[in-house]
Amino acid sequence: MAPTMQQAQTTFTIPTRGLGLHEFTAHVARWVAASGIETGLLTLFCRHTSASLLVNENAAPAVQRDLLRWLDRAAPESAGYEHDDEGPDDMPAHIRTMLTGVSLAVPVADGRLALGTWQGLYLAEHRRAPHRRQVVAHLLGE
Repeated sequence: MAPTMQQAQTTFTIPTRGLGLHEFTAHVARWVAASGIETGLLTLFCRHTSASLLVNENAAPAVQRDLLRWLDRAAPESAGYEHDDEGPDDMPAHIRTMLTGVSLAVPVADGRLALGTWQGLYLAEHRRAPHRRQVVAHLLGE
């Protein structure tokens, strides 16, 4: 008998302390393991325009600091943007989101995220104020 395709979906709420990278790999890994899906594809989607998703190194904290400094140089607050409805960090946050993206696709193998040894899942908060961000997860597989 051929395996039956299954799917699961949930929303993760990730509280942020403001600007920074917030790892949520463990939460997603637990949910994937509990799903019963052994082989498939996980899609993650951030429901915001001033926060984004990244797969990046989770071993050396200097990587996170360097990434944040690079994003600050790429989209500085002092660039004189027309759009500043929510303050000086508003438009830079939108640009940083555009640069980093709001969705990820991660393979699932043997009931686990098929991430590399040093890879983790991060929500990048591009605003200075704390927020509660939502990431929708959809898993399809067998």
